[in-house]
Amino acid sequence: MYTIEEVKTNVLSGLTVALAMVPEAIAFALVAHVSPLTGLYAAFIVALITSVFGGRPGMVSGATGALAVVMVSLVVTHGTEYLFATVVLMGLLQLLFAACRLGKLIRLVPHPVMLGFVNGLAIVIFLAQFGHFKTTDAAGLQQWMSGPALFTMLGLIALTMAVIYLFPKLTKAVPATLAGILLVSGLVAGLGINTKTVGDLGSIAGGLPAFHLPEVALNWATLKIIFPYALILAAIGLIESLLTLNLIDEMTDTRGRPNRECMAQGAANVVTGFFGGMGGCAMIGQSMINVNNGATKRLSSICMSFFLLSFILFGSGLIERIPLAALIGVMFVVAEKTFAWASLEALRKIPRSDAVIVVLVTVVTVFTDLAIAVVLGVVIAALVFAWQHARHINVKTYADDKGWKVYELEGSLFFASVAGFQSLFAPRDDPDEVVVEFRRSKVVDHSAIEAIDALAARYQALGKRLHLRHLSPDCLELLSKAKSMVEVNTHEDPHYHIADSKLG
Repeated sequence: MYTIEEVKTNVLSGLTVALAMVPEAIAFALVAHVSPLTGLYAAFIVALITSVFGGRPGMVSGATGALAVVMVSLVVTHGTEYLFATVVLMGLLQLLFAACRLGKLIRLVPHPVMLGFVNGLAIVIFLAQFGHFKTTDAAGLQQWMSGPALFTMLGLIALTMAVIYLFPKLTKAVPATLAGILLVSGLVAGLGINTKTVGDLGSIAGGLPAFHLPEVALNWATLKIIFPYALILAAIGLIESLLTLNLIDEMTDTRGRPNRECMAQGAANVVTGFFGGMGGCAMIGQSMINVNNGATKRLSSICMSFFLLSFILFGSGLIERIPLAALIGVMFVVAEKTFAWASLEALRKIPRSDAVIVVLVTVVTVFTDLAIAVVLGVVIAALVFAWQHARHINVKTYADDKGWKVYELEGSLFFASVAGFQSLFAPRDDPDEVVVEFRRSKVVDHSAIEAIDALAARYQALGKRLHLRHLSPDCLELLSKAKSMVEVNTHEDPHYHIADSKLG
């Protein structure tokens, strides 16, 4: 049950986010070369379905720039009907991902990659606003604003930001972002100030989204066209959504449900494709507005979606008069609050490899693609981890009471450390009986098994006997040459599973 205060907070935040969503949805639709309503319908449908069924209350989804930039070439080359078919297939792929319960894999993303993701998207949000500082001349060419028009825009942006930062000191009864939008809109209307408005981006008037089967041939040729786009869009959508979910988890000290969110995102995109929308995913900017307003319930994003629909059906004339400067000011504040400023100071203190990952993911997110940035960051982090642990395979040698030479290993034995493992032994110089003690070491993967077999072969070729102690049953099952050399002690041998074990 909601308290009266929670209802007020979530409803007002939903209204604020809906107002901020309008120019974003229109702008992303124009980037993808589709009509403004295609972006707005996507924002409404995706937001509503993910709000009701998603795994992260308070998170806002809709049409996003990360998806729009991928859609451009498809729309230009094949048209919007192929886009709608691609969005349906994108949703089906996301549903398959959810059915395989792969959403929790996002928990494997290292913290430096998360920092790079957050900082990169904050910069992207900030830079995206500068497109509104351009005007179209009589010849249809875009030019940067200048003179009074530019100074008016900058002044209104500064006023909006000042209200957002200062208003909470007066009262928290109304979200500061909503107060900033309403105050600046009222000022522009009351004084008749000439400045760009939402209506300059395109009309948002329309009806209810209608069911529409994509008009494409259902054959192999169509699938070859849309599948690559659908796969890329599905990956980008899930990565951005799950990373945003992770971020909100950290901010609110709660725990979302990644697989449920994947399922909701997939269902939302399937429905959107059948109702003339361009698809979507989580929007970090609008989600940050919501969370910063204290709206972390499903009610906020549900209200947002219905406010957005009401704008299309009934309030287009009013919404189109909102000055863009007010909404730009809101997004500038969102960018400032999203950027992890503490990470700049941390770069000097954290390991150099982590600092490189933070910077790299940030730069790649800004200049290329979110999915590429995150995958690249995870791969580099994994390689750094492997390299560091590969150097931590050590050995201590001594003679036991039988006079046998004992190699007592310490560290993980896996693909990156097998070369170092082999170099620890000197079969030609060793006595006839040699023990390799694995009590303080762990055999991780098949490369390690092969390395043990190869070591056994070296000793066998010299007519010497190798004793392998404290290996897990999984290791014994996969060994070939060295299997007869394992000393089994059921009370002391470990029982962990290796990476390619049938039990693992």
